[in-house]
Amino acid sequence: MAKSTPAAHHDENPKTDPEPGSNTIKDPDNWTTGDEKMTGAQASYLKTLSEEAGEEFDPSLSKADASRRIDELQSKTGRGR
Repeated sequence: MAKSTPAAHHDENPKTDPEPGSNTIKDPDNWTTGDEKMTGAQASYLKTLSEEAGEEFDPSLSKADASRRIDELQSKTGRGR
């Protein structure tokens, strides 16, 4: 006997979702891990952005603060947008 799946789920395609990342975008203030040390990827990208913007790199930022700083520096440098 074949297993049936609801048609609504079968036809869903995340590639056609007008806002595919809408459920992944969260304000850093609401992150449960926002107080933890920034990730290696954040540190690396933030170091690059800081150098390009001529700004000081702060290695002691939390994940949430690093995310905010990345957004700020992306606006300043024109990267990532």
